[in-house]
Formats: sequence, C-alpha cells, structure tokens
Amino acid sequence: MRYRTRVTAPAAALIGTAAALTTGIPAQAAPGTGATPGAETLGDSVYPALGNGGYRVSAYHLDIAYDATTKLVEATATLTLRTTQALSRFSLDARGLDIRSVRVGGRTAAFEQVAEKLRITPAHPLAAKARVKVVVAYGADPRRTPPPAGGWVATPDGFAVCCQPDLAHTVFPCNDHPSDKADFTVRITVPEGLRGVASGTPVCTEQLPGGLTAYTYRSRSPIATEVVQITVGDYVIKDRQGPHGLPLRDVVPVARATALEPALALTPGLVAWVEQRLGAYPFETYGLLPCNNDAPDAFDFTGLETQTLTLYKPNYLLQEESKIGSHMMHELVHSYFGNSVSPATWADLWLNEGHADFYGLLYRYERGWADSLGLTTLEARMKHTYAQGDQWRRDSGPVAAPNAANLFDSQRYLGGVLVLYALRQQVGEAAFTALERTFLERYRDSTASTEDYIALASEVSGQDLTGFLRDWLYGTKTPRMPGHPDWTVTPVKSSLASPRDRRDSRHHENSATL
Repeated sequence: MRYRTRVTAPAAALIGTAAALTTGIPAQAAPGTGATPGAETLGDSVYPALGNGGYRVSAYHLDIAYDATTKLVEATATLTLRTTQALSRFSLDARGLDIRSVRVGGRTAAFEQVAEKLRITPAHPLAAKARVKVVVAYGADPRRTPPPAGGWVATPDGFAVCCQPDLAHTVFPCNDHPSDKADFTVRITVPEGLRGVASGTPVCTEQLPGGLTAYTYRSRSPIATEVVQITVGDYVIKDRQGPHGLPLRDVVPVARATALEPALALTPGLVAWVEQRLGAYPFETYGLLPCNNDAPDAFDFTGLETQTLTLYKPNYLLQEESKIGSHMMHELVHSYFGNSVSPATWADLWLNEGHADFYGLLYRYERGWADSLGLTTLEARMKHTYAQGDQWRRDSGPVAAPNAANLFDSQRYLGGVLVLYALRQQVGEAAFTALERTFLERYRDSTASTEDYIALASEVSGQDLTGFLRDWLYGTKTPRMPGHPDWTVTPVKSSLASPRDRRDSRHHENSATL
C-alpha cells in the first residue's frame, strides 16, 4: 500500500465524550504564576476576528445527536488543548450555538458568549504547556442560519456542513482558523432510516436503545476546521477501489444513487491522473457527497473540498463528463493544496485555488475540452488572463493580498494560475514539477504561507526568485511574462461600483474549471 496510515486507538476508546477521555499534564496553575487572558485573535489580515491565542488544539471529539422529528441537534464538543502560556481565561470561536455548559479539566467553568467568542474562565488558571480537556455541551438548529451566513446545509432528511472560510464555529465551538489543524473524531447518533457520516474513515457502529444508531468516524490526518464534513441523511455508501488499492467511497442519497453513478465512476481515473503529477493521494480515502438539496441557494458554491469527502450540488454531477470533469479535478487537487497543505493565513488562499485551477485546466485541455471561453490550450487562456492583469489588481488587489470582500474573486483562481504559469515559464517544467512535489512533501499535514512557497521555489530552482514572485504576487502592476514578450496588458478602466460585502460574492463560482 502506498497510502500512509497512522496507528489509531481501539474503537472502544473512541466512543462517548469526555468521560472516556483522559487528562495529561495537570492544567491547574499555582496562584501568582502570572496567568493572563488568551488573545481573542490570531491576527489574520483577512479575518482578524477568527482564531484565538494562548493554546493550540490537538484534537476534537464531536458527539452529535440528530432528532429527525424536531430536526434539531444536541452535541458535545471535547477539545484537547495544549496551552502556550499561563491562562486565566481563554476563548473559542462560536456563533449561533445554544451553549449548555462548559467543563475544563473535569471542573465546571464559567462562560459567556460575546459576539462570535465563547469566553471561558476555568475554575483555576491553566499552566503554560499544559494539556487539558475542554468539554462544551450545546444545541443547534441547522435551519436557523442558512449559508452563506451559517455553516449548516439543511436537507429534507438531515444536513451537511459547509464551513469554508469562516463558518465552522457556527457548527461546533472551535479555534476556527486553518493554521490550527487538529485530529477529528466524530460520533453521530441518528434514528432508524438515517445514516451519519464524517470526514475520515469509520471506526465503530453502535446499535442503541430506541432504534438509534451511532456512527463514529476518525481522521488519520489533521483537518482544518474549514474543511471538516459532518452529514446526516438517507444515504447509501458506494465503495470502489482507486489506484494502488486506495479505498474510494461515495456517500449518496438513496433516491439519487442510480442517476449519479456515471459521475461517481469518474473518480478512479481522476485520482490516477493527479497522482502522476503530484504524487500519492495524501489521505486514507476519497469520495463525493452529493448533497440532498436541489435549492439553487442551498449553499454558496458548486463543490467544496471537505476533507476526504467533497460536497457537491447534486444536479451539477448529472451533466456529461466534459462539463464536470475539469471541476472535479479542481476539487480533487484541493486534497493536496488546501487540505494536506493548508493556508497559514487566508491571504494565502491563492495557493489553494490557483493550484486547483491550474491542474483542473491542464486536465481539461489534455482531454480536448474547450473552456467557457472556447479556448483549448493553457497558453491561450493565460494570454487572455494576462491582458486583464492590471484590471484585476485594481479591482481585487494583488493575488496574495485579498480582503474579506474579494477573497474568492477570480484573482485568487485564474490570477493564481497566471502566477504559476509565469513561474513555470521562468524556471522550466522540470524545476517547477520538483518544486510542487517538494512543497507538498515538506508541508504535508501542516500549513504553509506564500513566503514559504517563495523560499522553497528559490531553494529548489537554485535561483533567487524572491523579487520575481513578490512582483507577481504583491505588485500593483502585472509583470512581463517570461517567454512571451509580445503579450500585452489592457489599460485599466475606472469603476464606480460600490464596495462589496463578502456575503454578496459567490464562493467558488469564479473557478475557471466551471
């Protein structure tokens, strides 16, 4: 088997919530140790309110029960933290959740909800470098705040979640920033006729009194909160084998399974293609989750790369292969760029979307499928994109300098592709391929920044690319394209458009693979 595995605990140890979890280093600090409140920000330039300081999360254990009659959720989130300072108080990100209680290190803790923060004051200060369990009991209504303001996608028979970029904390209390990845165990209890599924692989199924069943899933690799998947519905699990024995599993609404099979059957070939370019698929499984909701505004994208289980609008997948194959590749590439290697900050999103569109377009053109502009080569598409370079820099900022309103603009997608194309032109195909594979290996199961990519590009190519890449990524003017001195940039046109709210933008609909 080419696919790495991690030794996991016995299934019995994964069942239940805090009672089954042990504490490590005592979390209680002696008086007078200088404990202070943890920061309520991680200083992200795009979402400064996201994330919290003073600790790192190593694991989440989510115990979720769905009531099919009320369509409500009761849940317990158990977080394993490692403090980075002595803490008198700390916070989690949480919004729209009905918090019932909080326990820290086995003791009842005081808490208050302020804006999108759950402030927690433990019974005693926490020592620096302590390992501590935080248990939050809460309720939620998946219908209360639909996307794009909330992370729950309600369906007639349950729900799915779509947490990117800043909505995981509307589903469970967390440190909601991609820089704080953690292991996930998710236990989902459902009534007869429904099934619970989550990111990762199944480790236990329990038959409970009252016709209830609990399904437990666990990830073998850390997951960023924005790409976790938790879903309940009337599902059939369709298993098949991918390249080199990779287990593939699709989670499909029973009533849609036959119609969706032609799209689901494409996955083995997609995986084989991307492995030839980027190396072995980085996780324990892969598959698709066509969400059981036909509403055009059910969620704010066509596909979302939730780890090991990509979420899709189901009707999209009913089209012929030439209409969907390129974007299916885009979402699969996110397993490498975005999930295995997550952005260190949201300003680094171009690393995700630029790479996903780069390989998605390469796949399209290799298959002989014209794109939405009728173009049939990457060079032709890049020449067209290059001409818009200055306009996009004016309207959406430089490629690696977004804000919350323009984060998912074309500049992060095709603009990112243009940067990668220019880099490949500058260093050559062999050095570019070596850079991509080295980047994925060095930062696997971790995070990386734009500066990390720039530094590695210089290291692998043997030439100082700092100025070259910073001009492409942060400059307000489009640099000259290596190898194409004849390419020109169209002059900028002034715009009187009002500033946009992020909620008015369409996430992921700016991918050139659609």
